[in-house]
Amino acid sequence: MAPFEDVKASFWGTGDYGVQPPLVAGAIEEAEGLLGVRLPQALLDLLGVQNGGPVADAWNAFPTDQPNSWSPTHVPLAELFGIGRREGTLSLLDTPYLVQEWDLPSPTVLLSGDGHYWVALDYRASGRQGEPSVAWIDADLETELWLAADFRSFVQRLVPAAR
Repeated sequence: MAPFEDVKASFWGTGDYGVQPPLVAGAIEEAEGLLGVRLPQALLDLLGVQNGGPVADAWNAFPTDQPNSWSPTHVPLAELFGIGRREGTLSLLDTPYLVQEWDLPSPTVLLSGDGHYWVALDYRASGRQGEPSVAWIDADLETELWLAADFRSFVQRLVPAAR
């Protein structure tokens, strides 16, 4: 498992697709109010470096020992949503609409995905103010896969998809 600070230092990939404007005062509080949850500090630490966007190839997959609709060995994390309203890109703020549109479990906060699958913070066990676990949600197959007890340990276990 990689130290969080090592991952944080090299987490973001190149390109600006999905990158939101830098976080400004009040944006986190506004997002938590809209989403009705407390966001994990490790997520906020990453978004403080860059507010969403492509994930570097070194960290773009989470290994699983259970096959899923994406791969027999991992789930993807090609991008991480930021906090903002940049047109043409998804963000954490789109979660309420997407959860309803795709009939996803709640309370969750979507971190990455395309509609058919999602990587999400799952607040069902912890409560809205607790430390959420991280889950893979397959909307098409209506299946879920628990990935990590919290966001920090999720990030520390990321690996390259091509290994």
